[in-house]
Amino acid sequence: MVVALPWQVYELTNSPATMGLVGALQMIPIFAFTLFGGVASDRVDRRKVIIAADVVRAVAAGAIGILALRGDLELWHVAAMALVYGLGQAFAGPAFGSIVPQLVPDELLVQANSALFTFHTLAFRLAGPVLGGALIAAFGTGEAFLVDAVSFAIGAAAITLLAARPAARALDDERRSVLDDIREGLGYVRKRTWLWGTLTWWLVVAPFGTAPYIVLLPFLVKNDLDGSARQLGLVFAAGGLGGVVAALAISQLHIPRRHVTFMYALLAFGITDLFFYSLVQATWQAMVIALVAESALTAGILVWNTLVQRAVPMELLGRVRSLDSFAAFALTPLALAVIGPAADVFGVRPVLAACGIIASALTVAAFLLPGMRETEGRISLSGR
Repeated sequence: MVVALPWQVYELTNSPATMGLVGALQMIPIFAFTLFGGVASDRVDRRKVIIAADVVRAVAAGAIGILALRGDLELWHVAAMALVYGLGQAFAGPAFGSIVPQLVPDELLVQANSALFTFHTLAFRLAGPVLGGALIAAFGTGEAFLVDAVSFAIGAAAITLLAARPAARALDDERRSVLDDIREGLGYVRKRTWLWGTLTWWLVVAPFGTAPYIVLLPFLVKNDLDGSARQLGLVFAAGGLGGVVAALAISQLHIPRRHVTFMYALLAFGITDLFFYSLVQATWQAMVIALVAESALTAGILVWNTLVQRAVPMELLGRVRSLDSFAAFALTPLALAVIGPAADVFGVRPVLAACGIIASALTVAAFLLPGMRETEGRISLSGR
């Protein structure tokens, strides 16, 4: 999907502005429904939530693949698929992010998260982009979308093999409303600087990192660097390889006691990739940047996931993870909608550079919030 979607849009329009709008449509359901996904993850067996979300995404990708193969694909079809696909993501994110502590002992959370990131990265960011680029180059986007649909169907089937898990929170005799559950999650976050401060970082910085990566990097490879879909896939795959290396390293290394400091150092370093993408003159240079930057970002995210899973009570974890997802995507639709037009006006490279500089500055500002490091003296993430 990471290669097929932008390549399909650029084949239809070759417009960064249009790609930005399609990307925004994919993010809108995440913005609208992820908090409800968090409530569902605390009220219902998280396994069932993941299965349903995978089926929805399989149907969306499969439908667009069939239309592409028949030669009937239009831009509005792609836009509709993006909306449905995003709805599946809205429920999958909180459930997947909160089920891990139900599956493994607390002392193995780091290793479990690292293993999940490794396999996820191998499938969706390394093998996936390479396979997607190769499929598009050899056959077309329709086949790539169908393979993506099959991957989600296989994922749903695999999750059914897990034993049923009880709901994380037993419902009261007088059932509280969904909004009451959401307010409880918000109240928990509001009292903890490390939570609301980092969620604010996700809210403000994620658009600067996600939108240019989705919209402008494919345009840069295709137009400025005269690259092919295969080369774009290799750039994304290089980032995936960096993620795999980082995940394996984190699983074997002792996370420093000053885990928040460590995490923000990694994030600040990784987010500068946008600035360096603005300087590349060849696809191999973009691959090197992706490899290094994504390794740092992956390590930082692994530390964050482990901290949340270890510090937040199980009965609140789904809602806190939904707030995490909400913050990461809330402003992304707006950023996706404006990043393309901004590139049309100012140029792709200047916009990439500006986003990288601003994102790095905001990362440092978030780390300096009073109380941000309050967990460093009382929680050990390595379980040692």
